[in-house]
Amino acid sequence: MKKLSARRRHPLAAVVVLLFALAVTGGLYAAFAPADTAKADDTAQSLAIEEGKKLYSVGCASCHGTGGQGTSDGPSLVGVGSAAVDFQVATGRMPLQQQGAQAPRKKTVYTQAEIDQLAAYIASLGAGPVAPTKSQYSPDGADIAKGGELFRTNCAQCHNFTGKGGALSNGKYAPTLEGVNPKHIYEAMQTGPQNMPSFPDTTMSEKNKKDIIAYLDTVNSDKTKSPGGLELGGLGPVSEGLFAWIFGLGALVAVAIWVAAHTAKAKKS
Repeated sequence: MKKLSARRRHPLAAVVVLLFALAVTGGLYAAFAPADTAKADDTAQSLAIEEGKKLYSVGCASCHGTGGQGTSDGPSLVGVGSAAVDFQVATGRMPLQQQGAQAPRKKTVYTQAEIDQLAAYIASLGAGPVAPTKSQYSPDGADIAKGGELFRTNCAQCHNFTGKGGALSNGKYAPTLEGVNPKHIYEAMQTGPQNMPSFPDTTMSEKNKKDIIAYLDTVNSDKTKSPGGLELGGLGPVSEGLFAWIFGLGALVAVAIWVAAHTAKAKKS
């Protein structure tokens, strides 16, 4: 009994008991919980990829190739990621209606569930930008002023300083950002569709993207009123100044012609 009591009082006894308890608990947890959860997740993902492949074969393979390798009619989709698929398909730009300078936004063909399946299949072809979660693109708590600064520096050259859009060369254009889903704005910054450069997190942080989305949400909100009255569509100070200059000068010219004409008539009479 004395020997047993001595062993129980050994300084390492408590450590040994704790390690044994942790090992048993971890073993039981690994044996029952995660295995089933992981298996269920893998099964769901496999089903999504399988269904996405079927959708891809019907609606996308004719342009992008049977394995997403690309053809003369469409680029490779290997490595574009689920974010690019969600943006292009959820905005109706894909499937493409006809070849042109740019794919226009149109009515969506697929349901969101089908889009997720297509995205899962394309993502399985190669790693790429992942479709964001709501917490990533929600403008709640973002810095609107910082977003405006970032937007004017990186985006206004094409999209106008309030996101009204603008013309580019060779029939291309920067689309308006009014009424665009914040998720799609975030995905556009991630993937750089059409003529737009991409802004990965290494170039523009997740927080900065949220700031830009918050700025656009504010300037395009119905609650936001122009302090100057008529905003002329928010075309910007240069365009609006040019508009005022041309019409103002035109009015002065018209008045001058009218005065000159009536002066000439008065002299003749």
